[in-house]
Amino acid sequence: MTNEVCIEMRNLSKTFHISEKGFSFKDKILDLVSNRHKMTVKALDNVNLQIHKGEFLGIIGRNGSGKSTLLKIILGAVDPDRGSYIKTRGKIVRLALGNGFDLNLSARDNIYLNGAIFGLSFKEIGEKFHEILHFAELERFVNTPVKFYSSGMRSRLSFAIALHVDADIYLIDEFFADVGDEIFKEKSQKAFENKILKGKTIVHVSHSMDTIKDHCDKVLVLDKGKGTFFNDVFQAIEMYESKFDLRDTTRISS
Repeated sequence: MTNEVCIEMRNLSKTFHISEKGFSFKDKILDLVSNRHKMTVKALDNVNLQIHKGEFLGIIGRNGSGKSTLLKIILGAVDPDRGSYIKTRGKIVRLALGNGFDLNLSARDNIYLNGAIFGLSFKEIGEKFHEILHFAELERFVNTPVKFYSSGMRSRLSFAIALHVDADIYLIDEFFADVGDEIFKEKSQKAFENKILKGKTIVHVSHSMDTIKDHCDKVLVLDKGKGTFFNDVFQAIEMYESKFDLRDTTRISS
């Protein structure tokens, strides 16, 4: 980790205006001239943080707390509200298992499709193709439509593709290396540590406190769109679990 800031946000907010449209012609006309069918949802509210190059940041919070919205804003897929400030430095990719798969296409076609989504050129994908297929252990099924794959096979293919994407910042939904059987999990864990963790900046959303403890340098706790804590991993987990009464209070008496 260095002192170089690669993600910075100040007063970051995001408001969604959800339309509850009626079906009649009258309802549609009224929708155009009024906000009577608009519902406002504040997904993020004044979030402030700095993430340094090489830092592994965990984001925790209950469902609906704004975690996914924050990742989308960092990626540039969603614009924040006016008055928000966000700056990123470096190439960013978002890793999510199975993201971008067309189930009717073969593994061969999906490797090229996913590689393109991640910003690889056709030539780059071709150069990495056999290595991806070999890592996923799917050589025999390269021309089989992915819809016939088991969930484990799809996860292995998705992980193998993402493993060969070079970026400066990785946005990860849940733990990405915990895929396949025990042998593959061990292989993917080592590859994840060697190819992605070293020198890269990672923003990781997870509900697994064990994963957060094992990997993160700092943790951001989101609650109803607000950043309620940003710093020490164990303090963040303690605060989060105590706030929502998630601590394991099981006791074994002798």
